[in-house]
Amino acid sequence: KGMPPRQSSAKALNMVGKGVPWLIGGSGDLGPSCLAVLDGADDFMAPSTGWGTYSGRNMHFGIREHAMGSICNGLALSKLRPFGSTFFVFSDYMKPPIRLSAIMEVPCIWIFTHDSIGVGEDGPTHQPVEQLTSLRSTPGLLTFRPCDANETLEMWKFIAQLTGEPAAIVLTRQAVPTLDRKKYAPASGLLKGAYILAESNPQPEVILMATGSEVALMLEAHEQLAQEGVKVRSVSMPCMELFKAQSLEYIRSVLPDNVRARVSIEAATQEPWGQFIGLDGEHVGMITFGASAPVKRLHQELGFTSAEVRAAAKRVMAKQARAYDSYADVQRAWKKRKSFS
Repeated sequence: KGMPPRQSSAKALNMVGKGVPWLIGGSGDLGPSCLAVLDGADDFMAPSTGWGTYSGRNMHFGIREHAMGSICNGLALSKLRPFGSTFFVFSDYMKPPIRLSAIMEVPCIWIFTHDSIGVGEDGPTHQPVEQLTSLRSTPGLLTFRPCDANETLEMWKFIAQLTGEPAAIVLTRQAVPTLDRKKYAPASGLLKGAYILAESNPQPEVILMATGSEVALMLEAHEQLAQEGVKVRSVSMPCMELFKAQSLEYIRSVLPDNVRARVSIEAATQEPWGQFIGLDGEHVGMITFGASAPVKRLHQELGFTSAEVRAAAKRVMAKQARAYDSYADVQRAWKKRKSFS
């Protein structure tokens, strides 16, 4: 079954915290949900309150995401290593301090959980859709969305060594499978931003790409396509910024120019993927806002199934990628729909 990335991240955060005593931070009143808490450390608070000490490392920022981000920037300028956490949809409130952390080149760690429609019954107000596009459009910010506990560990090992770059960590609430790395490529591929996770043939006909919780879906479709005789390659892309910083030789080894049949899979808008899928590719993702329903029902209704991924793969292989007008049709139909009943 695996574990939620927010949980594996919490374990890694505490491992880093033991070796980096100047690591300090907290959340916007969401510690138990975001799991961004340093175990065994005191709370940072005036001793007169009886609730903490000035030597504490767990900060209670309150429901003040913008202020939390600004405080973290100040801590970073003071040579501490700060982290701030909240639900991913609330990263909108933090855009100015996140942007400033990139401009100032300070190594703040922004931890965001509940990263997609996987939030389920909380509904569209709490289901991030466009936020990944926003973060990835920020120059100098590294945005990570790991697919399992292995990638999460590799991510933290990398982030812990950053000195002049902020990093945004985007984590899934629901449990995801921990991939068998004897079957699939090592998670150390994260260090290059994207890597070939699996392939049925070194000369692929179609390339699938995904991040986070959608990697498991990608691999399910991969296995089915391979059984049908399709030469398929699956790529995990936990950090687009790191991947784009690699040599052109490496980038082309993962995404060969001559393979134009490509499908990206992510529970978010498609804008960041255009540079990788091109005009001949297709994105299996979010076109509309989400809805309030159980996670499995949402995934079914919004097209996050292996059948939909396989269908997209076959369309791009046949050079019949979904056209822009079909996306507009989806939006119009969604607006007319009032419920899933």
